[in-house]
Amino acid sequence: MKTLQFKTNINCGGCIKSVTPALNQEAGAGNWQVDTANPDKILTVTSDKLTAEQVVQAVEKAGFRIQAA
Repeated sequence: MKTLQFKTNINCGGCIKSVTPALNQEAGAGNWQVDTANPDKILTVTSDKLTAEQVVQAVEKAGFRIQAA
């Protein structure tokens, strides 16, 4: 398993709810989390198969900004 981390603008429960379907589809439920207490709103994804580009595309498609941490 590899761990990917990104800075995002996912900053509240409503934002997490909005991005959940896209991230669950790409990474699977339970394989990602957003640290909304961190000033950079760090998204951590654990996966064997996903690339950073796939995560970026899923988050951007859900309407949020994302960049490598």
